[in-house]
Amino acid sequence: YDPYADSDAPRWLKFLWRNLSPRHVFIFIFLIAYPFIVSPFFTFQVGAQSLVLGLIALSLSFLGGYGGIVSLAQMSIAGIAGYSLAIFGSSSTDISLGWPWWVALFFSILIATSCALIFGWLSVRTEGIYTIMITLAFGVAFYYLVLQNYSLFNGFQGFQKVYPPQVFGVNWRDPIPFYFIALLTAFFGYLSIKWVIRSPFGIALQGVRDNPRRMEALGFNVIAHRVAAYGFGGLIAAFGGVLLVWYNGLITPGSVNTGWQINILVIAVLGGMGHPIGAFVGAAIVTG
Repeated sequence: YDPYADSDAPRWLKFLWRNLSPRHVFIFIFLIAYPFIVSPFFTFQVGAQSLVLGLIALSLSFLGGYGGIVSLAQMSIAGIAGYSLAIFGSSSTDISLGWPWWVALFFSILIATSCALIFGWLSVRTEGIYTIMITLAFGVAFYYLVLQNYSLFNGFQGFQKVYPPQVFGVNWRDPIPFYFIALLTAFFGYLSIKWVIRSPFGIALQGVRDNPRRMEALGFNVIAHRVAAYGFGGLIAAFGGVLLVWYNGLITPGSVNTGWQINILVIAVLGGMGHPIGAFVGAAIVTG
């Protein structure tokens, strides 16, 4: 029964009604209650970390499950966002520009998403193992760039004391406030994936995944859809990267090395490609 089928209700209300089952409501209530029934250690180290890593893995699940693209550069996109935030914002090093947090946040998301589009444009003409290798090459290249560059990325030391801002007098790096920031961001990331895959773009992207030649014959621009998918996935990974640097309070080359690229892939595979909630389940398994 759909009470909004013939009504003039807003589209977002119809979307929520059709996509949020009682199971989703129960999980959401549990996630809200979680920090109040466990210790601060489990709230921060398990709950918040699972949400942050799950958000980055969600970008890979979207690309792999709905675009047929396995990218090993998602952690690099998150790292670009984290490094941009540290450079434009405040840290313990003199390299940081000290811009207002909201300006630094905006540009870090913008730069990371733009890099995702560039990575996508360079790699969409490959398939299968070749896509995996070229995106892995991007990740390794970025790792060595930040490791060896001291004037911009501060080399192997990276950036220390990169903390979330104190807004409304709240220290948002405390376990419970940070947990709810991560939960809200993860919730909107999950809803955005569910929205996109049901949109005309998402349906066309799944067609490109299943049979790109037929979609091209029907007049769809296969390359444009794949590049756009990279950009949307990069946007989600960028938010995850910002949360990750706030969670750790720092970012170094070790945050974007090959091991972390593989960890994100493991999380996405454990949760199941093509199941948005699975990214967070996989992250909970790994961190727990």
